[in-house]
Amino acid sequence: MLRINCPFCGPRDMTEFTYIGDANVHRPDGDGSEKAFYTYVYLRDNPRGVHGEIWQHTGGCRGFVKVIRDTLTHEILATAHADEEIKL
Repeated sequence: MLRINCPFCGPRDMTEFTYIGDANVHRPDGDGSEKAFYTYVYLRDNPRGVHGEIWQHTGGCRGFVKVIRDTLTHEILATAHADEEIKL
């Protein structure tokens, strides 16, 4: 079972968390083009290997957690508060 280290609550089972999305996707500015918004909403990569994700601890503190995870092995390499940078 996958365990995520919440920066507020400590290590918890992944069933307490909800996957929010890719940590590397950024919403275009309000005056962005239609193409920019289309790309933001509909076009996503499906990466293999190390990937940044955002999870919410919905079964606990409800905080947002940035997770660096290997999508091939599901190994979690690092976690931090969603606003923090993670150095590997």
